[in-house]
Amino acid sequence: MSVVATSSRFKDNAHRALGDGQLQKALGNVRHNFIDRRAQAAARLPEFEALRDQARDLRDHVLAHLDIYLDIYTQKVTEAGGHVHFARTSEEACRIITDLAKAHGARTVTKGKSMVSEEIGLNAALERNGIEAVETDLGEYIIQIRGEAPSHIIAPAVHLNQEDIEHDFRRLHTWLPKDRDLTAPESLLAEARATLRAKFLASDIGITGANFLVAETGTSVIVTNEGNGDLTQILPKVHVVVASIEKIAPTLEDVSGIMRVLARSATGQDMSVYTTFSTGPRRPGDVDGPEEYHVVLVDNGRSNMLGTDFQEMLRCIRCGACMNHCPVYHAVGGHAYGWVYPGPMGAVLTPSLIGVAEAGHLPNASTFCGRCESACPVRIPLPKLMRHWREREFERHLSPATVRSGLALWAFFAKRPKLYGLAARVGVKMLALAGRSKGRFAWLPFAGGWTKYRDMPAPQGQTFQAMWKSRGGAVR
Repeated sequence: MSVVATSSRFKDNAHRALGDGQLQKALGNVRHNFIDRRAQAAARLPEFEALRDQARDLRDHVLAHLDIYLDIYTQKVTEAGGHVHFARTSEEACRIITDLAKAHGARTVTKGKSMVSEEIGLNAALERNGIEAVETDLGEYIIQIRGEAPSHIIAPAVHLNQEDIEHDFRRLHTWLPKDRDLTAPESLLAEARATLRAKFLASDIGITGANFLVAETGTSVIVTNEGNGDLTQILPKVHVVVASIEKIAPTLEDVSGIMRVLARSATGQDMSVYTTFSTGPRRPGDVDGPEEYHVVLVDNGRSNMLGTDFQEMLRCIRCGACMNHCPVYHAVGGHAYGWVYPGPMGAVLTPSLIGVAEAGHLPNASTFCGRCESACPVRIPLPKLMRHWREREFERHLSPATVRSGLALWAFFAKRPKLYGLAARVGVKMLALAGRSKGRFAWLPFAGGWTKYRDMPAPQGQTFQAMWKSRGGAVR
C-alpha cells in the first residue's frame, strides 16, 4: 500500500465533512448530475435490466477463468508488438513504470484519469524520481494543483464549487492577466485546456488506465468525455497502460455489450463522448501513435479476493453509480472514506486491499438501504458484502467492546424466544409509559448515539410480534 490511508479515522473525517458548508453545497449537485440522469438514460433503453444481467454473467465468467484470459491477453499484446508487465504489489508497479520512464530519459509524463494509479501512488513515485506527472483530466488536474485526492471515481472534483476552482486558477496560473474573466465555466475550461496543451506537447511518456482489456485482440479501452486520453496515448513516444488484473473482457463484442450499461450508469449518457481502442504501438503506415506500448497489470491484493466471499466485488466496472445513490456519500463526500475508493464500493474494496483493521469503519458507514445494489450495472450485492466485513470485524474483536457486548446480550435473548417475547413486552410497556406525555424521548440511556442528533419515538401499543399474532400470523 503506497497511499496513506485515513480510513481508521472515518468518524472524525465524517464529522468534519458534515460541518463543511462549501462541501455540503457541492454535494447537493450529485442528485441532478448523476441520479436523475441515470434514471432517464435507463428508462430510454427497454433492455437495460437484461443488459445488467448479461454484464453480471460476463464478469462472473471472466473471474472464474481469469488466469486463462490473462494468458491470452498477454499473448495478443505481444503479437501486436507490445509488452506486458505483471506487478504483484503497488511498489512493483511503480518501480516498473519509473524504470520505463528512466530508460527513455523522461522528464514529463502526462496521465489520463486512472484510479489504479491513485491506488498505487504513482504520481508520488514518479516525482521522487525527478519526473513530473501531469494529470490531464480536468477534474484530476484541479485536484492535483490543490494537492488533494479524488473525492469520486468519475468526477474527482465533485466536492468543489466553481468559486474554489477560480481561486486556484488565479493562485497558480500567475502568468495570465489578473483581470481575466473566470466567472463562466467555459472560461475555466479554456484556461485549463491552454495550460495543458503545452504539457501534452512536452510529454515523453503517456500513461492511461483502462476500462477494459480485450483478450481477443490485446486491446486496451478507455472511456472519456474530454479527449485528453487520446492525446495522452498518441502524442508521446511511449504509451503505458496501467490496469488491475480483473479488467479483462473476452472479446470486442463482450465490451460492446457492457459499454451499454457503463455510461448510462455512470453519467446518464447513452455513450461517453470518446471510446478509444488501442492495440500495440504504431504500425507501418499509421499517421500517429506511440513507438512503444506497455501494459502494467496490477494485482495488489485482488488475487486474494478470488474464491472468497468478496470475489463479486471484482465485477466492478468503476461507474460510480453506487456512491451516486448512497445517502452516506451524499452526506460526507468521498474524502471522509480515507482512501482511494469511496462510497459503498470503497466500503467493500478498501478492507479487501488494505485490511479490515485499517478500514473496518467503512462497512459500518451504511444505512443498508440497498440503493447501491439496485443501481449497480453488474448487480454487485454490496450490502451483503458489507455484512461479511462486519462479521470479520466482529470475529477478530475489532469492533468496540460496547458493540460486541450489546450483540451478545441481544443474541442471548434471541436464542430464547419466550424470554425474548417477555422482555420485549415489558420493555415496550415501560417505554410507552415513560414517553406518554411527549410521545418521544430526547435522551435515553445506552442510546446517546441516536438521541444526540434526533428524538427517539416512544413505542405505541403492542409489540410487532403481538400484533402479527393477533392478525393471524404464524408467530408462536
